[in-house]
Amino acid sequence: MDRIIEKKTWTPKKITLISGSVILAVFLFYTLVFADHKASLNVNNERITIGKTITGNFQEFIAIDGNVEPLKTIYLDMVEGGRVEKLYTDDGRKINAGDTILKISNSTLQIDFLNRETQLFDLMNERQNSEITMKQDQIKALNALAEIEYNLKQTENKYKRSKNLYAEKVIPLAEYEQTEDEFMYLKRRKELAERSLKQDAELMTKRLRQLDQSINRMQANINIARSTLSNLYITAPISGQLSTLKAEVGESKTAGENIGQIDDLNGFKVKANIDEHYISKVYPGLQAAFDFNGQTHSVSVAKVFPEVQNGQFQVDLEFPEGKTPEGIRRGQTLQIRLHLSGGDKAVLIPRGGFYQSTGGAWAFVVDQSGKFAEKRTIKLGRQNPQYYEVLAGLKPGEKVIVSSYDGYGDIEKLNLE
Repeated sequence: MDRIIEKKTWTPKKITLISGSVILAVFLFYTLVFADHKASLNVNNERITIGKTITGNFQEFIAIDGNVEPLKTIYLDMVEGGRVEKLYTDDGRKINAGDTILKISNSTLQIDFLNRETQLFDLMNERQNSEITMKQDQIKALNALAEIEYNLKQTENKYKRSKNLYAEKVIPLAEYEQTEDEFMYLKRRKELAERSLKQDAELMTKRLRQLDQSINRMQANINIARSTLSNLYITAPISGQLSTLKAEVGESKTAGENIGQIDDLNGFKVKANIDEHYISKVYPGLQAAFDFNGQTHSVSVAKVFPEVQNGQFQVDLEFPEGKTPEGIRRGQTLQIRLHLSGGDKAVLIPRGGFYQSTGGAWAFVVDQSGKFAEKRTIKLGRQNPQYYEVLAGLKPGEKVIVSSYDGYGDIEKLNLE
């Protein structure tokens, strides 16, 4: 007898199918709602650099290279041109003030000096001859005046006698008038002779004064020419080191040409070039430091040159008085840290190549597990050669990938392997 078989509602196949569908739906729901959809990239730990955010004393400074120079340098220029005749020393040697460095020969200047001396001698001879001639003429004039005075005296006596005789009717009128005319004539001659003698004396004094003035001017010219000849000897104006001497025996030099320099060894300064970006932050008195012979030494900005050339400006830095490091030499290059601000507490992150890609606006922050790093918005402020100042987005102790982000594109998560 046949038996009716009831059909089962939940068959194993159907249960399996429904279970699979539920699992798939749950997976899809989780994937859409809870799963991480960020673009990620696997990176090797050995190819990146991780820096730790710390709290420290931030001091804004820039690294510059400075060249050691003497505190004072005297340049040697040719006052007169000529041919180098003799060298008394060479560059690199220490010399004292007044020491002769080299001798220049200039035949034109020497001939000119001799000509001026000859002119002076001629002028002095002319003055002497003029004085002798004038005095001789004066003596002649005095003799003539003495003779006139003698004749006048004789004639005056004769005139007085004639006047009395004429009054007594002893001599005629004609004889009296002749005596009177002779007396008046000699009297007039005496007046003219005295006036001429006085004028000649004044002219002689004036002429001799003019000659004396000409002689004085000529002597002044000769003194100038003599000092010009002394310029043919180049001497040291100060004591120091003759660091440069650009002259050889037989070489011709022109007036105004630089032939060397003397460095004052009593002190040094440091000259440095700084990017024009910092020109508003650099001023006299700003402190700086450098390492030399295992020790840290300080310098300060003494002078700022405002002229900008090739995007840079120059500063002079000086050592504290009496504290020039032993062993410092002219021409040495020092790596100097110029402090632009005083130190204050701040959150710091090590410098790295990531800044070129992000501009300090974001960074990959490493998770506490150390297995991945995620992109995070941050804000950086001041910087120095070692650190960036963190203004927002990071806490002390967090780790950040500070190496270059080149090749990461739009990646938001890095899986660290």
